[in-house]
Amino acid sequence: MPESERTTTRVQDRPLRVDSAGFAVGSGDGMSGNLLQRKLVRPIIDLLKQGVTPEKMALSLALGAALGIFPVLGSTTALCAIAALAFGLNLPAIQIVNYFVYPAQIALLIPFFRLGERMFRAPHLAISVPQIYAMLHENVWSVMRLLGTTTWHAIVVWSLAAPLIVTVIYFPLAPLLRRVLRRQMTSAVEQA
Repeated sequence: MPESERTTTRVQDRPLRVDSAGFAVGSGDGMSGNLLQRKLVRPIIDLLKQGVTPEKMALSLALGAALGIFPVLGSTTALCAIAALAFGLNLPAIQIVNYFVYPAQIALLIPFFRLGERMFRAPHLAISVPQIYAMLHENVWSVMRLLGTTTWHAIVVWSLAAPLIVTVIYFPLAPLLRRVLRRQMTSAVEQA
């Protein structure tokens, strides 16, 4: 991109260059934008430029977020791959979001367990995420036996929440991605 199309702003007394689409670009000090910009936003824009439709991208991202918080540890990568293949979605996009929401999956695991206990009036299981990880490292089968019913209850809660999550992400994101794609295309035409 020509230097004339870049604007410079100051963030915490350091220059931050912004391209014509409004995204931060490298500052010349070895720090090329923040992690979210480099690992999530830029790859999504690159995929849009390669021909992925904004609607397919928005659905990929929305399903990646919803499937990424599925309350069964170790299952989300396969679930996202299956969803991408079944719906003809972009596999890299759905997996990028899946990996980004992993902390949310961990944070929501116990709340999903608790809501499942309430919904099914099941007895309270006093367990924490570190205990689950420790048990998984010792014996996967014992964890499955201990948490089987609790996990099924959590999956039911997740299945009620997932359509709402997809809807809340997809509908604002699709028009936003259309706008980003138009800006990128306009910028490319102006550069040519």
